[in-house]
Formats: sequence, C-alpha cells, structure tokens
Amino acid sequence: MVERRLTAILAADVAGYSRLMGVDEEGTLTQLKSHRAWLIDPKIKEHHGRTVKTSGDGMLVEFVSVVDAVRCAVEIQRGMAERNTPVPEKNRIEFRIGINVGDIMIDGGDIFGDGVNVAARLEGLADPGGICVSMRVQEDIQGKLDFTFEDAGEHHLKNIARPIRAYRVRLVGGLSSPPSLITPEKPSIAVLPFQNMSGDAEQEYFADGVVEEVITALSKVKSFFVIARNSTFTYKGRAVDVRQIGRELGVRYVLEGSIRKAGTRVRIMGQLVDAATGAHLWAERFEGTLDDIFALQDEITTSVVGAIAPSLEHAEIERAKRKSTENLDAYDHYLRGTASLYEWTSDGTSEALRHFKKAIELDPAYASAYGLAAWCFVWRKVNGWMTDSEREIREATALACRAIELGGDDAVALTGGGYALAFVAHELERGAAFIEQALTVNPNLASAWYASGYTKAFLGKPDEAIQRLTHVIRLSPRDPLQFRALGGIAFAHLIAGRYDESCLWAERSLQQRPNYLAAFRDLAASSALAGRLEEARDAMAKLRELSPQMRLSNLPKWLPFRRSEDFDRLATGLRLAGLPE
Repeated sequence: MVERRLTAILAADVAGYSRLMGVDEEGTLTQLKSHRAWLIDPKIKEHHGRTVKTSGDGMLVEFVSVVDAVRCAVEIQRGMAERNTPVPEKNRIEFRIGINVGDIMIDGGDIFGDGVNVAARLEGLADPGGICVSMRVQEDIQGKLDFTFEDAGEHHLKNIARPIRAYRVRLVGGLSSPPSLITPEKPSIAVLPFQNMSGDAEQEYFADGVVEEVITALSKVKSFFVIARNSTFTYKGRAVDVRQIGRELGVRYVLEGSIRKAGTRVRIMGQLVDAATGAHLWAERFEGTLDDIFALQDEITTSVVGAIAPSLEHAEIERAKRKSTENLDAYDHYLRGTASLYEWTSDGTSEALRHFKKAIELDPAYASAYGLAAWCFVWRKVNGWMTDSEREIREATALACRAIELGGDDAVALTGGGYALAFVAHELERGAAFIEQALTVNPNLASAWYASGYTKAFLGKPDEAIQRLTHVIRLSPRDPLQFRALGGIAFAHLIAGRYDESCLWAERSLQQRPNYLAAFRDLAASSALAGRLEEARDAMAKLRELSPQMRLSNLPKWLPFRRSEDFDRLATGLRLAGLPE
C-alpha cells in the first residue's frame, strides 16, 4: 500500500547554473558546497526540514510545517544575499525557490505526486534570489510571518492539469532590508540610549553610562537574552518605532527613557514597551541625588525584571544588582573612560586608559576598571598603536592579573583581563580559562563571546570559534564594530583550511571597515593558499600600506598560536602573497 501524507515541499535550484559552470567550474562547485555546508543545510535542520534529494544544482526538501518551510526559504535567500556581497556578479550563485503544500506519495526516501510537481514548477517562476509560493501556502501563513506577497497571477504549469495561482514573497522593504531576527524563547530585551534632558552635552557620557550599567545588570540575569550596548546605541538620536526595533534586534521588550541631571539631583524616566504590539507595560519615574545613582539603577533593573519575569529567584536579582564600586568619583571616571573607549581611535583609547587609571587610583579595588584598562592594550595591539611594546605588554599583564584577582564574579574584569593575557601576553590557556569564567558569570556579554571566539581560534579550535563569533553577531546584530566578529570568522576559516570561506568573510569585514588590518592579513593569506595570487598580492599591498613594519619575522609577536601548524599555514600564505621575511 502506498503511503501518502500532506506536507510542505520546497524545491530549489541554481539560476544560470550552466553559465556559471562554463565561467568557472571548480570555483562554482566549491562555492556551492560551501553554501550548502555553512548556510543551507544548517537552515534546513534548524527549521525541521528533511532533504529528500539533491542534484548538481538543486534540491527537494519537505517540511511538516509550511511556516517552517517559508521561514527557512527566506533565511536562506537572505543569507545568500549576504554571502554573495563580496563575490563578483558574474560568479554569484543565486537560488530560485518554489514552495507548495500538497498531498504526496512516499517511496522509500523519495516523494512523488502533484504536490511535488507544483513546487518544482513554482521554483521556475521565481526570480533569482526569490521565492514563489502557491496560493495554498500564501493562505496558510498569512498573518503568521512578517512577509508580504505579490500576486503573480494564474499560470498553466507543465504537466499540471489545473491553473495555479502563484505569489512572490516580498519582505518589508525587500529582500535587501535588515532581516527580522527570530526572537529567543527566553525573555529578550533591548535597552535604548536614554535621552539626555540636562541641556548640557557634557552630561552625555553620564546618561550613556547609566544606561550601560542597566544593560550590564540585566545581562547578568542568566534567564534573559539582552542585546549588547553597541547595537542599541545605533538608535541614538533617532525616532524609530519600537516594533521595528524589535524586529531588527529580535527582541520582545524594549526599555527607553530619559535622564535629567541638575547639580546633585538626578531624575530618570523609564518605560518598558512590548515590541511585538507597541503596548506600554509600565512607565515609572526614579528620582534622587547623585549619591543615590546606584540605588536608582537597581530600582530600574528590579522594575524591569519584575515586569518581565516576576517569578525570578531573589538571589539572581540581587546578583544582577551587585556593583563594582561605591565610589562616585571613581565611577564618574569609569563612565568617561568607557565613552572614550567607544570612540575606537588611538587618541580615544589613550584618553580611556587615563580615566580608568584615575578610577583605579580613587578605588584600588575597582575590578571593572582594571579589566577595561587591560582591554585598552588589547585594542592598541590589534591596531598597531603600541609605541613601546615590551613596556606596554608588562603593564597590560599587571592590569589583567589585578582585574582577575579582584573580579572573580565580574565578567567585564574577567573578559578584559583574560583576553589581555591571551592576546597581549600570549598566556593563551590561562587567559582562555578566565574568559570562560566570564561567560559563566554573564552569558550575555558580547565582548566575552568575542574574546572567547578569537581565543578558540588561537587554540586551534576553529569551528568552536565560529560558533562563538556567530553568537556575538546575534547578541549585537547592528554593531558598528561587527567587522571584528566577521574578521574573526575569516581567521577561523583560514585556520581550518577553508580558504574560499575565509576570503568571503574577510571581504565582508572589509566592507564595514576598509582599513581593518587583520582582515587584509587573512584575505592575503587565504587568497594565496587558494591559488589566487593576484588577489593575494592586492590584499598584501593594502596590508603593507597600513602596516609597513610588518614582517614574517615579527608575526609570532603579534599572534599567539598553540599549534605550530596553524602559524605555519598563515606564514606560508603570507609569504606566497609577498610579505617580506
């Protein structure tokens, strides 16, 4: 007896496959394998699909849920658009996707029937990079997903007796618009920059610092998912609907407000909004003197937690409220230093270091200040800003050790200290252990995931590195410093010997920061190892322009490697690309 069932069928193939093979047969096959391994197959698995069969340029996938099928298709097309960005247009692989819901017959692992045939014909109607669905699909998902549809009319499809009405999937603003991220199952929140109502631009650092402290406190709540500061601050000074913010950051709740500081008086207005509906859950005013600032921050945190997860354990709330210092003058310098550090310039980093040292002078037990002071030296080394490397490495190591000694339960201190030990002092295993401890203390700290990702790559664990750096991007999806995570993924692929993947990610990183030294390094080495010497030499020319002093002989001082073969791989690529001995 033939088994039958109703299912959602996704059919896909590569647009212009024969032309692509004619232009570059090996390159096309390599790209296609890479897209399947790193995007398509994981997305199918994530959305509970089953790959029925694949051909050279196509695939047939079935889903129990039509919502999962469409969501998977959209995420694949968005992912392909991103992955294709650095690829020359003539070499880009673009899929057409068709989706249908229908009755199918099962024979072994294969599926047959009109439901399958319709999906295959709809795929032929789709634009390259597009999705075409049947009317049944459009009706079933209407209102369940944030996509709109364009009626493509009725079509008489080959070997299909009845006319089929087709619809093209259109996202809000088109496929190139920022994707709506999937909201985590745990309570998720973004804290927007509070408006500075003091009438004094000099107080901007104070308003931003208070918000950052609230973000830090909330991120310590392990049952929450909290978006990183760098992404929420991209909305500063902009009037954006919270529902749009919820879609762009993939969160359920948004906290917004204002701060007024006049003399020693502080007034904070806050409102918590449901990002799915735009409804206000609460709006409160918190007032006191400057001496009360820590208590006011705790009140805000407690109010947010109470509104989102009232059953949260008392001990977890108290841990989230714990402060690194009670010294207001030290805290003020810490806030000023943080503001300067976020400029991500040589002068800004030097100014940040001065403020962190002043905070330490005022409160010698201020673990977070030690941690960020150590991080300043990380940033100086990454960008080639060190002027006396031996002295600066000693200073960074001392700051890192003190941060870790004082900050056993302070994720900022553990991250800054741990990564300074790993990257600046080349104490790789020791630094990695403290970074992992930081993630245990605060699983929402994007900088800790970033530091862990790079450290995993240095330790010779590239796939773990990619997982962690990918999580950084989810925690901070609009981060202006996202080029660092993209560059880290490129570096990990290089370590793994996946040179084409490394080049793609390095080029994505350089699109965001055209003078990022590490991305040019990895692009040059990977291009050379992939046999594209002309591209490798172009990247090397940019690298030498940014860092004329770089030589193969001083490479070991820049990067720590646990495995000699990883260093040898990088050195071989850079030598082929033209880096002098």
